[in-house]
Amino acid sequence: MVALRDVETAAKQGATELLVCSRGILTPSARDLIQRSGLVLRKAEKPAAVCNGCSGCSGCKTEHPASAPPPATNSELERLFHSPEAEAIKAEIVNVGRKLWQRMYVDGNGGNISYRLGPNAVICTPTLISKADLRPEDLCLVDINGNQLLGPKARTSEILLHLEIYKAVPEAKAAVHCHPPHATAYAITDRVPPTCVIPECEVFIGQVALAPYETPGTQKFAETVLPFVKKHNTVLLANHGIICWADTVTHAEWYAEVLDTYCWTLMLATQLGAPISYIPPEKASALLDLKKRLGLPDARHDMKECQLCDMPDMPGAIAMAPSSCAALTGTATGEDVEAIVKGVTDAVMAALSQRK
Repeated sequence: MVALRDVETAAKQGATELLVCSRGILTPSARDLIQRSGLVLRKAEKPAAVCNGCSGCSGCKTEHPASAPPPATNSELERLFHSPEAEAIKAEIVNVGRKLWQRMYVDGNGGNISYRLGPNAVICTPTLISKADLRPEDLCLVDINGNQLLGPKARTSEILLHLEIYKAVPEAKAAVHCHPPHATAYAITDRVPPTCVIPECEVFIGQVALAPYETPGTQKFAETVLPFVKKHNTVLLANHGIICWADTVTHAEWYAEVLDTYCWTLMLATQLGAPISYIPPEKASALLDLKKRLGLPDARHDMKECQLCDMPDMPGAIAMAPSSCAALTGTATGEDVEAIVKGVTDAVMAALSQRK
C-alpha cells in the first residue's frame, strides 16, 4: 500500500516518477498528492523484486516481520470504515464536535477528535472544518503512524498527538483536543489548578499536568504529553489548550467539560474575597480509592495521605506551578533535591540580608 507519507518522501527526494507493484494500492490522499505534485504514476507489469512496503503485490519477495499483521487491502479498509461500529463512532464524533463548538471550546476550525477503531486504524476529524459543520462523511481513517488510508478530506495535522497517546496507553480508545477558555487560561500562564477542592473533579480528572510548548502539528508537539499520559487522562498544553483521553469519545469530552468548569469555578471563587476551602486529606483518600476502582489514572495513587492535596502557600491563590516530570514519576535525583535546597537557602539568605 502506498500512503501519503510515501508520496511526500518521494517528492522531497526529487522523484519525477513513482513505480508501484502491479497490484499495489494507493490511498486517496496519496493519489491526490501525486496529482498535485505532478509525479508520474507507473505500475510494474510484474511483481518487483524489492518492495518498499507495498502490500498489494502477492509476489512481493521482501520478508516482512512475522509479528506485524498483514496490511489491509482497500476493500477491507472500506468495509471497516463503513461498518456499523464505525458509523456509530462517526455519529458520536460529529455530536461531540457540535457540543465542543456550542460550549465555545473550539473556534474557527480548531480542535480535533479521534477514536481508535483497531490496532492500526483510527477515525479522526479532518483539517479546516468547523466542528459545528462536521458531518460523518467528512471523517478520515488513518493508521497508527498517521498515514491517511481513507476519507475525502485531509486528516488533521494534530492527529500525531492522539496517536502518541494510543501508542503509550493501551486503555485509551478516544481522544479530544480543544481550547476551553478557562482551562487554557491556566495553560498560557504556566500554572495548574490545585487539587482537593471539588469531588467530581478529583474523581474524573484529579491532578492536572502541564506539557511544554511545541509547534502544534509536529512530532515534537505530539511527544510533549508522553511523560504524563500514563498517569493523567487530561493534560494542559502550554500556550495551546488541553487533550483528554478516555474509553469513549463522549467520556473524553466530559473530562474537558469537568476541567473547564472547575477552572471557571476557581476563578469565580476568588471574587468572593474569602480563602478557598479544601477537602481534608483523609477525605481525599476516599475519592482516590473510588477513582482506582473505576480504573481511572492518577499520579497520586501511590502517594501517602498527607501528600494527596495541593494547597497553594498564598492565601486565596487558585493556581500552582506544575510539578516537574521527575516529581510526577518519582524519579527525582539527589542533584534535584540539592538544587532545591540550595535555591531555598539562597532565597532565605537574600531576604535576611535585606533586613539588615
